[in-house]
Parts: sequence; C-alpha cells; structure tokens
Amino acid sequence: MNNPYDLLGVSKSATANEIKKAYHKLARAYHPDVNPDKSAAEKFKTITAAYELLSDPEKRKRFDNGEIDANGNPTPFGYDSYDNSGFSGFNNKTHHINPEDLASMFGGRGGFDFSDLFGGFSSAFKNSHPNHSQQTAGQDTSYNLTIDFDLSITGGETTVTLSNGKKFKLKVPAGVTDGAILRLKGQGELGMGRKNGDALIKIKIQKSPLYEREDNNVLLTLPISLKEAVLGSKIKIPTPYGDIMLKIPPYPNTLNVMRVKGKGVKDKGDLLVKPTIILPEKEDKNLTNFVQNWDPPQKNIRNF
Repeated sequence: MNNPYDLLGVSKSATANEIKKAYHKLARAYHPDVNPDKSAAEKFKTITAAYELLSDPEKRKRFDNGEIDANGNPTPFGYDSYDNSGFSGFNNKTHHINPEDLASMFGGRGGFDFSDLFGGFSSAFKNSHPNHSQQTAGQDTSYNLTIDFDLSITGGETTVTLSNGKKFKLKVPAGVTDGAILRLKGQGELGMGRKNGDALIKIKIQKSPLYEREDNNVLLTLPISLKEAVLGSKIKIPTPYGDIMLKIPPYPNTLNVMRVKGKGVKDKGDLLVKPTIILPEKEDKNLTNFVQNWDPPQKNIRNF
C-alpha cells in the first residue's frame, strides 16, 4: 500500500479532523453504493485502510516512528528502513515476507504466531470482501435541526438535509423536547463491510412569541379589554392546531386559567388560556369619573 498520507491527500502534520474530512470526501466518491466501477471499490478499500491506520492515534504514532508499515504490519528492522514511500529494505513488498522466515530471524516462534502480524490490512486487498476482523461499522454523524414550537407540540414531518446533500423526511414525535436526539438509521459515515453509522439529529425548538410550555400543556396569555372582561365576549384565539373561537365569560379573574381540552401536546395535554386585562393606553375621562364614584362590593382583593 502506498503512503497513507498520500492516499488521503493530507500532509504528515495533518490534524485528526483534517484526516477525517479528507477520508469523508474520498469515501463519498468511491464507495461501492455510489460508484459501481470495480476500480472504485478497490480504491475505497485502500483509502479506508489508510484512514483506519491514521485515525488510530497509537497506530499513527507507530507508523510515523517506522514501527509498522503502511499496511499496519510490524517492521523487523525498525525506523532505519522507513521512507515516505514504504520500507526501502523490502522494496515496498513487505507483505510478501514469509512469516516462517521472519520467525527464524528472531530465534523461532517462542509461542508467538508471527503469521498473525500479516493478517491486518494487506489481506483486504487479496480478497474481494474483507473478513469479519477487518470489518468496521461506520461512525454516527451529528446534525442540528431547528423546528417550530407548534411542530414540537403537534408532531409531524419535516425535511432535513445531510452534509452529502441528501434530503430526508424526518418524523418529529409530538411532545419532543429541546435537545432531544432523533436518529436516521444508516445515514452516518460509510462502513467497511458492515452497516453504516447513523445520522443523529439534535432538535432545537424555536421560542414561540405566543406560547409557553408547561409539561404537556401549552400556556397562552390572552390580552382582553376592560369591556370584554366586564361584558364577556367570543374571541378568536390561536392554538398550535389552528385558530378557534373561545367564549370569555363576564368578569373573568385573571388569576384563573381557562382550559381548552386537547390543544396541548397531541393526545396528552391542553391549552391553558390566561386572560389579562389591558386598560386604554390614554386616559378615558368617563372611565376615570366612573371609577372615582364607584363603590366596589369587594373591598379587599389582596390577602397580604
């Protein structure tokens, strides 16, 4: 195998994140599910093997120090035989060494099976399919998705666009909370011989200008005029499910709350309507004169 840094198109000083991004870009181009060309499948195996070596901090360190070759195999002659294209002592053919011969170099097996050292990445290029020990599941990927407050209450579908440009319908459950994680199976990173990772969608709920949430209930503060409060009225009010007509009884107490069944979290909660009396913005002399001469029957409205 060629130098893994060259295969991924990154420098030896590349960060782990830069290596990951480079692999993602190449994997999307050469994955067999995307590119049916036979040579693409081999290219995918090669870049995946390179990524598995460089994404493992310990393996990367050993490779940089010349302790293992680009195929992940230990080097019998250490750092001195390493160069940027492979191992000069073996003319880039390290994977052809007979394990029996290698064992004799070190005075016999001594209970250690040297053939195991050659079962790593190199076999991935000898077989059309990787064996179980070489198969790796793809990693999960994370996304943030902002949804309307109403959708978090009613539930329903929305569209999410992933980094590869694919769009998916995402089912949002009624009552989902801020920070909840929804999962799209198999839409994460590409796996090698095993299942792909998942896309993890973190939900952010937009703050509503109308409502507040109290467990499974939705609270609406409803401004009403003094006349509506005294005489009662029918008022069209919003709900997460659409507008409805609400009957306001005469003399509603602003400390009390009116309950509209079934208009909170779907199948779980209600809409709680709290009327709030709004006085005229400018002085009304008739109202002022009336209040000055009014002797209310309720003398003490405070209990403190």
